[in-house]
Amino acid sequence: MPNWNEILEEVEDKKREGLQAVDLIRRKYLRKLHEKTGRNVIAYYSGWLSKPGIRGTEINDEDKNGFMMAVNKLDREKGLDLILHTPGGEIAATESIVNYLRKMFGSNIRAIVPQIAMSGGTMIACSCKSIVMGKQSNLGPIDPQIGGIPAQGVILEFERALSEIKQDLDTLQLWSLIIGQYPPTFLSRCENAVERSKQFVKNQLAAVMFQNISLEKRAYLADQVVDKLTDYDENRGHDRHIHSEDCESMGLVIERLEDDDELQDLVLTVHHCYMHTLMNYPVTKITENQLGVALVKTGAVPNQG
Repeated sequence: MPNWNEILEEVEDKKREGLQAVDLIRRKYLRKLHEKTGRNVIAYYSGWLSKPGIRGTEINDEDKNGFMMAVNKLDREKGLDLILHTPGGEIAATESIVNYLRKMFGSNIRAIVPQIAMSGGTMIACSCKSIVMGKQSNLGPIDPQIGGIPAQGVILEFERALSEIKQDLDTLQLWSLIIGQYPPTFLSRCENAVERSKQFVKNQLAAVMFQNISLEKRAYLADQVVDKLTDYDENRGHDRHIHSEDCESMGLVIERLEDDDELQDLVLTVHHCYMHTLMNYPVTKITENQLGVALVKTGAVPNQG
């Protein structure tokens, strides 16, 4: 299958023919992936890496429209391979998208992560029956952020403040200055967000990925995975990249992309196609299926492709 440069050459050749090259080539390889697996394929790609700072690249409620378009007319009995490349986003939107896809395909959904699915993207991946990852693939922590501030970090900081004030009352003034910057109810919002994120992923893991093991063991495994994905001290930041072997060791069901050469070539070729689109065109997000039905968003107005 073509590598990055060969895809670029193929795009340039099509351009010389006066065709809408990048769309044609991207959809060609998406169809080939579908033909290989016999499963429906929906690619969900964000352009946050090539267009940092652009609004709308995160998971949000508008994405539901893209998924509704992509699911329409698919044979749902064939299941779904969901290709994810996203920085994450809103918890409510993530929950809603997962709920919708589960209603459409039941538990027959597999996540494919060619490069990065962080935060809410990791939550979606954990809602699938398995996650296909390569040596270059990463998931991320699922600790929620509120206004760019890590909710778990706020909770730990508050607990530290209480501990230090109890031990040394002289620290009260310093901690009052720090804690006093929090708006009213901020700590409660952080606690609720952390608990909501944890409970959602635990429930999804128990219901789908771990559904074929005993109730007692699935609860234990779900707790173990969520504890690792929300361990603020170990992860040391919301941007930590968690590799496939670490995902496997924490208990997630990981399919190694390298175990099937043909699948690996197809997935990476599809990935190159989307990255070319996002890097070289005014596109911020794409949700697309193997039939060529897509919702393509630019920086301002979403366009149907």
